[in-house]
Amino acid sequence: MDIIHDIPSKAFVLPLENGLKASVTYTLDTHTGLMRLIRSEVPEQLRGHGIGKELVEKTFEKLTEEGYQAEAVCSYIKRVASHSNKWSSIIGL
Repeated sequence: MDIIHDIPSKAFVLPLENGLKASVTYTLDTHTGLMRLIRSEVPEQLRGHGIGKELVEKTFEKLTEEGYQAEAVCSYIKRVASHSNKWSSIIGL
């Protein structure tokens, strides 16, 4: 599934099975354009299946496409970002 950037909700949303969804929420500094990734959430019944990592990586891909710079605040997002140099140019830890 493709990730959706829900700008009014300040979230990146990954639709899942049975109408469920996983999301990364953020704040946006309107002066600098820096996005702070503050929370990642996967439905409890789907945790432990790699959905969180997929969610975060798809969020990073969408950020890249849309030209944002971001700072990882959430510890899980920081962990995913730190495991790959691919994201170091757009994700600050």
